[in-house]
Amino acid sequence: MSRETVFTSIDPYSGEPLASYAEMSPGQVDAAIEQARKAQRDWVRRPLRERAECLLSLGRRLREGCERYAARMAGEMGKVAREGRAEVEKCARACEFFAEHGERWLRSEPVKTEALISRVEYPPLGLVFAIMPWNFPFWQVLRFGIPALIAGNGIVLKHAPNVFGSALDLEALFREAGFPEGLVRALLIDTTQVAGIIEDPRVAAVTVTGSVRVGRIVAALAGQALKKSVLELGGSDPFVVLDDADIEQAAAAAVASRFQNCGQSCIAAKRLIVDESLRPAFEQALIERIGALRCGDPVREDTDLGPLARGDLRDGLHRQVEASRRAGARVVLGGALPAGPGFRYPPTLLTGVDPGSPACREELFGPVAVLIGVRNETEAIRMANATEYGLAASVWTADPDRGGRVAAEIEAGAVFVNRVPFSDPRLPFGGVRQSGYGRELSRLGLLEFCAPRSVWVERA
Repeated sequence: MSRETVFTSIDPYSGEPLASYAEMSPGQVDAAIEQARKAQRDWVRRPLRERAECLLSLGRRLREGCERYAARMAGEMGKVAREGRAEVEKCARACEFFAEHGERWLRSEPVKTEALISRVEYPPLGLVFAIMPWNFPFWQVLRFGIPALIAGNGIVLKHAPNVFGSALDLEALFREAGFPEGLVRALLIDTTQVAGIIEDPRVAAVTVTGSVRVGRIVAALAGQALKKSVLELGGSDPFVVLDDADIEQAAAAAVASRFQNCGQSCIAAKRLIVDESLRPAFEQALIERIGALRCGDPVREDTDLGPLARGDLRDGLHRQVEASRRAGARVVLGGALPAGPGFRYPPTLLTGVDPGSPACREELFGPVAVLIGVRNETEAIRMANATEYGLAASVWTADPDRGGRVAAEIEAGAVFVNRVPFSDPRLPFGGVRQSGYGRELSRLGLLEFCAPRSVWVERA
């Protein structure tokens, strides 16, 4: 008889166990998928106005439980309390946005032909299997889930094991907000059951937010099953500071972007590419601002930087820093493993980075900023594109027209001028190249999990 798998959630600040969860058996997973599929058949028949009301109810309940959910995130993956509250609020606003616009975006579109009636309809795909990460345990799920649900889909969710508590919170939230029982089911499983779920004929599509390695595996499995997939696979986002930029404004934005969520964000500013004429002053501004960050317990209101989510993540990040140091990088701040419990890592600044070092070539998923000097605008664009990723980028300049011209040369799914990239329900979110394909949010994200249908009614 096989031994039961138990997942243990560890508090990343104290290093102590928080909770344990038994893995669902294949039979339990099958029952959950069947329940979700039946609930989806009920859900798709409900009027869009009723679906929108459920979303509004979900938004209200998110706000009502905001403190509890922020505490859950702090305990499970180390997010500081105010960032956790901001994440919950962002989810609530997305509920309101898609409740307002979903019905209009899903309305049938008449097409003028010689037919009596011809139109395009937007029915849902059906049941979507979501493989989600731990870094934004509520937002990552709802970023795709809110538009997918108002379109009429159902969801089975494999969340990261260290945030299974958040997964169960979300499942309960949907139920309490008036969605059909079982429309959103959390599957407490490891990766060994993923292939079977993707192949399951009741599952119509799959979406994943995670690493390139995971994305390739999921894309291959979905392709073999001829199922729609959407991949958001992270990035090594360039933060380009041109020679006419405001140093203080750009430095403040760089530090806020790079060290949010302890640097564990796919669209954080990871490579700070600065014109050499500004680089010394910019570096000094970074040193002052990074040095002022307050590290500590994520539940404290005065904490700026909590721990990394897991010990293996911290160890991997430190190996990248050490490899970059051996390749010639200079560690200006941080870069040393702290003593004591938990998975803390100091805010770190690297300069003098060789283009072939891990700090330039790989994604550093943690509180490590990389400063790169360039001679001119042309070299800045070349360096910005010198990555296998293409999620987001930002350009800083006193001339918005110049910023727009430079932005047009950067290969990314989003480029912001004089603002750090962020996900906004009004705009599509997603990347190019190794950052994945498909879009979340906006009408484009809503339609990703629809199956456009042409209807033609001929005259008798």
